[in-house]
Amino acid sequence: MLQIYNSKSLQKEIFEPITPGHIGLYICGITVYDHCHIGHARVFLAFDVIVRYLQYRGYQVRYIRNITDIDDKIIHRAEELGESIQDLTYRFIASMNEDLAALHVLTPTEEPRATLYMKEMVHMIENLIKKNYAYVGPNNDVYFRVRKFDTYGALSHKNIEDLASGSRVEINEAKEDPLDFVLWKQAKDHEPAWGAPWGKGRPGWHIECSAMSAACLGETFDIHGGGPDLKFPHHENERAQSEAVHGKRMVNYWMHAGFLQVNKQKMSKSLGNFFTIKDFLSQFDPEVLRYMIISSHYRSPIEYSDEHLTSAKLALDRFYIALKDIEKAERPLESGFEARFQQAMDDDFNTPEALAVLFDLVREINRNRELNMKLAAELAALLIYLGGVLGLLQRNPQEFLQGHGDIDEAKVAELIAARNRARSEKQWPEADRLRQKLTDMGVVLEDSNNGTVWRRI
Repeated sequence: MLQIYNSKSLQKEIFEPITPGHIGLYICGITVYDHCHIGHARVFLAFDVIVRYLQYRGYQVRYIRNITDIDDKIIHRAEELGESIQDLTYRFIASMNEDLAALHVLTPTEEPRATLYMKEMVHMIENLIKKNYAYVGPNNDVYFRVRKFDTYGALSHKNIEDLASGSRVEINEAKEDPLDFVLWKQAKDHEPAWGAPWGKGRPGWHIECSAMSAACLGETFDIHGGGPDLKFPHHENERAQSEAVHGKRMVNYWMHAGFLQVNKQKMSKSLGNFFTIKDFLSQFDPEVLRYMIISSHYRSPIEYSDEHLTSAKLALDRFYIALKDIEKAERPLESGFEARFQQAMDDDFNTPEALAVLFDLVREINRNRELNMKLAAELAALLIYLGGVLGLLQRNPQEFLQGHGDIDEAKVAELIAARNRARSEKQWPEADRLRQKLTDMGVVLEDSNNGTVWRRI
């Protein structure tokens, strides 16, 4: 049975969907004021694998990933660039879609944008005011009464009294209590604004996701996910306002991916230690990033380093070398390898263990290349099938192995032809010199009865 670690209960729980065979899953997307960095890719890829596996297990997944297209950062960036907010957000949404397509991230069922759900947000805030969970401040901002919600802190495991004395609480004389958070911000001059009974303005960040998730998935849904930095205050506030207004549990399973770190610090724009996905893809194959990320458990932090990228590339080389020059075949429908793979993934999506199963499969393919080529081909088909559940190994092996970068392929072909001539004439020192020249170019050769092929080192 599938077990999922619930961030709220801090333990693995047997997964039971609200509707048998169907799953409602909501992931917090990005605020579109810049290009995505690979810290974003860590979350996108973690949940991409989760969605792929749930589909593999036969579930129909309604996958919602929102876009925040109105926010202080967006307004400031548009002013800084002398660009309209709409042009800015459309440009960065297009950039995000380009990046995610390059990483082969599945398209969500819906991708709601905050600016298209203002009516739902206003309606939700009206009901919170009616239920006395919210109030209009003297500055005409609307705030949520945190202390009125009895279980505030249950998701993030924070004590409300500790929060009251903590440094994260912003002092604001318009609030009844320093803990209260904003649901609606009164309009400032020259800023975009929408109409509401308490005055023109725009929503706070937290109410956006509450309104969009309820509109797309209902008042209670199966899984809500995101990065670990969203657990508090964003997800805690989402849960509070959603459960206060609807009078029922918002989410059954809360899931949070680990940070992508650089020198033990999370990768983020605010810390200035980030690389955009576009920066990465200009130098590396996208499958290398996917492999590096899923080689760690989705809840674990990952240290971004050259060593980890090199390890990921070498691992993928092993997989694609095992698949090279094997004829297509049907995968075995019952296999101990697939049973072990499923057992690993059923244990809270344990991708490191699942990859270990795939490496065992590679060893068996290589062992049978000479013993039983038919069996080797069937196992290769199984490797491609299970790799696909993780979003891996769906390319032509030679294409991947000769892959990404600036090697002059015409020059490589010329040097290989010259080396083959030298070998045929038994000019071994010249053949060795040409091999070394190719090695210096970043090319390794593999000689076989079928000729010489090359791949990148």
